Amino acid sequence: MKFDEIDEKLLGLLQTDCKKTTKEYADTLGLSTTAVYERIKRLERAKVITSYVALIDRFTVDKGFTAFCHVKLVQHTRDNIRHFEREIGKLNEVVECHHLSGDFDYILKIHVRDMEDYRNFMVSKLTAIPHIGSTQSSFTIKEVKHSTVIPL
Repeated sequence: MKFDEIDEKLLGLLQTDCKKTTKEYADTLGLSTTAVYERIKRLERAKVITSYVALIDRFTVDKGFTAFCHVKLVQHTRDNIRHFEREIGKLNEVVECHHLSGDFDYILKIHVRDMEDYRNFMVSKLTAIPHIGSTQSSFTIKEVKHSTVIPL
């Protein structure tokens, strides 16, 4: 889908704060409320905008420990991949899962309370999934940049 300059500005505004009113966006963009409303609806219909969410401060909800876990399956078969991905989708602690090229098959981003909570997650949930050959974990010392904005 092609975006004009106004679409790009509107998407930037929505990604920064989607709780403003259509009138506020219209005033910022120098458009009518109806024009902005129609643009937003067009972007939603085209699946450019897929959802609206509230971003939660993970420290406030006691999930400030972030781990990245590389996972290698014993064998990279279609059934093993499907089963692993289905099971990972059920684990609330896993906030991101990416299928990778290279030495490992997946990388998981995991938010838990602390190291003990992470160990419990590994022992009782992650390693309970069949066909995992090995894992390697890294832990965040300091989050230097975090953004939910997709650059246009």
